[in-house]
Amino acid sequence: PVLQAADILLPRAHLVPVGKDNESHIEVTREIARRFNFLYGEFFKEPEPVISETSRLVGTDGNRKMSKSLDNCIYLSDSVKEVEARVRSMYTDPKRIRADIPGTVEGNPVFVYHDAFNTNAEEVEDLKQRYRTGNVGDVEVKKKLARAINELLEPIREKRSEFEKRPDYVKDVLREGTRRANEAAHKNMDEIITKMGLYKP
Repeated sequence: PVLQAADILLPRAHLVPVGKDNESHIEVTREIARRFNFLYGEFFKEPEPVISETSRLVGTDGNRKMSKSLDNCIYLSDSVKEVEARVRSMYTDPKRIRADIPGTVEGNPVFVYHDAFNTNAEEVEDLKQRYRTGNVGDVEVKKKLARAINELLEPIREKRSEFEKRPDYVKDVLREGTRRANEAAHKNMDEIITKMGLYKP
């Protein structure tokens, strides 16, 4: 947590995207900022956590959180066909062996993903209602989920394709970002040292 606090405070970040499980690290950072400001004068902003409504997704296998090492996730780099294959293999309600059997929506990974990625709320509610009453099969629910995810990923795929053709541009952006971050970090560190009355060799 202290190293994370340094990464947040040195550039004087005021908004920090984190998962719900890392919220306590932000509170440690806020406490360090408050203590420094009390002892040496106002300098740091107290960073606020930015937590997504869907801060953690269950893996496509339904058992654990989505993780690259477990290969139970959908990648931003996945093709249309890869997304379709991953969604087809997703875990659903194990008690539902036929489409005409009412199924459970709550905690069902396919519907968790629909809530997170399908922007058509009316369609999602219709699917949930039909699933609960045994009037829709897993195949249709998954097809609509794959379509929603692919629609979300399409602009990302297009940008990725553009950047793959311009590797020098990507490197230039990274270099410039690094230069600006270093410049800000050195400036802030100088001010911190001055405020604390420390000797700078």
